[in-house]
Amino acid sequence: MCYIFTSPSSLCFTVKFLEVIKPFCAVLPEVQKPARKVHFRERLLWTAIALVVFLVCSQIPLFGIGSSKSGDPFEKMRVLLASNRETLMELGISPIVTSGLIMQFLTGAKIIEVGDSTKDRSLFNGAQKLFGMIMTTVQAVLYVLIGMYGEPSELGAGICLLIILQLVVAGLIVLLWDEVLQKGYGLGSGISLFIATNICETIVWNALSPLKYNTIRGPEFEGSIIATFHLLTTRTDKIRALREAFYRRNLPNLSNLMATVLIFTVIIYFQGFKVDLPIKSGRHREQARPYPIKLFYTSNMPIIFQSALVSNLYAISQMLSTRYSDNILVSLLGTWSDTSSGEPVSPHPVGGLCYYLSPLDSFHSILEEPVHAFIYIVFTLLSCGFFSRMWIKFSGENAEEVAKKLKDQNMMRPGHRHNSLEKTLNKYILQVAVLGGICIGALSIMADLFGAIGSGTGVLLAVTTIYQYYEIFVEEQKEAGSTRALLF
Repeated sequence: MCYIFTSPSSLCFTVKFLEVIKPFCAVLPEVQKPARKVHFRERLLWTAIALVVFLVCSQIPLFGIGSSKSGDPFEKMRVLLASNRETLMELGISPIVTSGLIMQFLTGAKIIEVGDSTKDRSLFNGAQKLFGMIMTTVQAVLYVLIGMYGEPSELGAGICLLIILQLVVAGLIVLLWDEVLQKGYGLGSGISLFIATNICETIVWNALSPLKYNTIRGPEFEGSIIATFHLLTTRTDKIRALREAFYRRNLPNLSNLMATVLIFTVIIYFQGFKVDLPIKSGRHREQARPYPIKLFYTSNMPIIFQSALVSNLYAISQMLSTRYSDNILVSLLGTWSDTSSGEPVSPHPVGGLCYYLSPLDSFHSILEEPVHAFIYIVFTLLSCGFFSRMWIKFSGENAEEVAKKLKDQNMMRPGHRHNSLEKTLNKYILQVAVLGGICIGALSIMADLFGAIGSGTGVLLAVTTIYQYYEIFVEEQKEAGSTRALLF
């Protein structure tokens, strides 16, 4: 990044942004890359340890919190952000994703320019980590100020600082474990792993939960599968019991579970869509082999960034509405349901920008609220396409980087010159990435409309992450020669 200041005499000087923040990045803890190739067994072990740490932190309550009079404004977003309320994992992966979102915008706006050198890449990663810690602190302070853990005046300054410190330390733990996995000690990334775990836990719980609730129809189990057997064995009218199992309200039902399975199947089917670009070695005489450019080229990153953007918008709107509810600009940003009377319920947007960016619940919602449906669908599709395009730009998966890697291996297109490879890759990668991002947004919307468990975005993130781990396993198995050699 360069800031350019022009004087009246047209003299200018530049200051590199990455160089400016270099001293601050130096004080942050860093995970060094492994000096040797880490065996699959070790990577599997490190991934399991990271998962255990995340699950344990998700159950440890924050010390010093009080009772809040309001409900949870982020209830529907928590499954997407690997968050668990009033625990050390309150913030989840939200600060990491938000820092990545900020870096994307700065890079896309040419405010930050990252070169191809290892030094620039290292500084860029350090800057993203620094922004991650800043966002962790900012979000922790916001959560305390909006009264998530009780009124700050009642808690006192000491307790408020203690809660913020706990959230910051937990955020640093998540950030470091994500770095451990991405540096090659584990499999995949911490962001995807934690989100997929949270979503799979929600799906399993909604299907097999043994908790029983007293409803107007009598006692019912929360888990849809257990509730189905319970209804069929306790009700004399089996047809009516089966209808209740499929369509009951306020509790998970079989329709939700079947919709989730359907979306799983559709997403896995879409994983096979790809463009095969023929390439061959320029040194050896061999047949051309395909270089696959998948439809989901950027995996689940577009929907992660889109979810982080909306969740941060919710947090800002919720904080402002509690303090300045009569302000017109605050109302335009979002108005929320009244939670001051009766039992606290989860606040949800009922007006403003936040309302129009909130997901749709069913196909009936499209007919009832066509303006809301149109704005939400257009925003989701365009934002996912945009984030997909931006992600390839600074993730090292753009056409220039891929072409450079292939040229280093002396790979080329049959019957074409070396310099044509980058142009061809740029044509396919850019189009496939944008189209893939739009498809991811469309699948997320469809899953929400069908009523999939854990929200459409959540199911999409879980499936793409699981499939990503499956691909890693297959690739490692090919290199090892057999499953036994891979694991033992």
